Amino acid sequence: MFKEPTVRHTQALWREKYQQTLRISDALALAVALALSQLIRFGLGDGFLPLESIPVPYWLVGVILGLGWWAWLELRGTRGVRLIGNGVEETKQVVTSTLVLFGAIAIVSYAFDIPTARGYVLIALPLGLLTLISGRFVARHNLMQRRFKGQAMSRTMIIGRFPGAVEMVDELQRRPDAGFKPVAVYMPRSRRDVPEELAHVEMPVNTLEHGVRPSVAGIVQACCENRIETLVMTASVPLSTREIRHLGWALADEHIRLVMNTGLTDIAGPRIHTQQLAGLPLIHVATPRFTRSKKMIKRGTDIVGASCALLILSPVLLVLGLIVKMHDGGPAFFAQERVGIDGSRFRMLKFRSMYVDAEERKAALLAANESQGGVLFKMKDDPRVTRPGKWMRRYSLDELPQFFNVLGGSMSLVGPRPPLASEVDRYEKHVYRRLRVRPGITGLWQVSGRSDLDWEQSVRLDLYYVENWSPVQDMIILLRTFKAVFASDGAY
Repeated sequence: MFKEPTVRHTQALWREKYQQTLRISDALALAVALALSQLIRFGLGDGFLPLESIPVPYWLVGVILGLGWWAWLELRGTRGVRLIGNGVEETKQVVTSTLVLFGAIAIVSYAFDIPTARGYVLIALPLGLLTLISGRFVARHNLMQRRFKGQAMSRTMIIGRFPGAVEMVDELQRRPDAGFKPVAVYMPRSRRDVPEELAHVEMPVNTLEHGVRPSVAGIVQACCENRIETLVMTASVPLSTREIRHLGWALADEHIRLVMNTGLTDIAGPRIHTQQLAGLPLIHVATPRFTRSKKMIKRGTDIVGASCALLILSPVLLVLGLIVKMHDGGPAFFAQERVGIDGSRFRMLKFRSMYVDAEERKAALLAANESQGGVLFKMKDDPRVTRPGKWMRRYSLDELPQFFNVLGGSMSLVGPRPPLASEVDRYEKHVYRRLRVRPGITGLWQVSGRSDLDWEQSVRLDLYYVENWSPVQDMIILLRTFKAVFASDGAY
């Protein structure tokens, strides 16, 4: 007989409400996109799709396409639990699902010789994607605002050995946007001290310690006593595969979600593949490789994007150059040697935002360096910055000349930050992996906090980008760059 859950989970309530919000948002987005497509392509008149002797009005085609598009997004799992709050992965799924749908429509139209209006399709596809992503962004932004206030969170218990459990608590406490609120820890008793780098972690008040080996019954009982909605199992969990299987069944009966940490970090989903072998799920991690076709796609995107940007922004570049020149009579541009792909050197262009003698004055300011780790040099109130330079830096206008570097091939639109040679000399061995791709005008660290991030966080984001590059990821980073620039968070 079906067993009723012992706890009425608040997580399930907000999750269902959020998924319902996505369904309504998608429906409205598609209705607006298809109505505008009809208006742009056919105006106020009626367009018809000639099917043998029965002409079908395009407004009806739009209704059918909208219903099919909406249902396809549901079938493809774009509103699934695992995507809630995960903006990058959610956007990738929406874009991929939409392209698959329109690809299928194109194949069917060709196979059955259906004279579909190409203009209508070419308008509906990008317009639909834009409205869908915009609607998802608004819904996700509202959810994140609630989570940062401590709402819409899942009561979470972590199980594992020390210090793996402590590290997991630290990660979840630092990332409330993930939606997990650690309220309990279940781990064997340990006399080991908390590692120095985790000394700041505040363990949940009702920490559960057991001197004996954890049991399935004890874990489930602890979950029920603490009204747990999600159980996070670390890679160091002291349970056998048989016990994990039985634990999964027991948690399912209590309607408690099970999340397992494999220990793999900074690896994107497309690189992870599972294979069943004798009932055991094996995980394959694909080796990151920049194939020739990927390089051609990225380079082609860089050339087209930089050319369009320079063409559109040429008046802005001229005005900014004149402002810099007129302020103190110095040169408008500043060319600094940076380290590029595979350690090559190049001259990176910027609008000069500092006084001409800035480099000579840097040595006297090293004691005031605010960058953790000391590899980078950062000061919020750097006295070397000119008056125009302050507001140009705030909105990243000083970096616009780097589009010339992109055209020349020394930089890319998206990539890790181009480092100085003095910074590279202080790299740890693993950090050199940042140099495997061209540095970019923007990148993951720029859209994730910019100068507010410490050195370790910046490196981690750059290495994640190098290991998991994809064209869709580049597109998402470029879109997020506009938000980061206008918000001017972490820019100085």
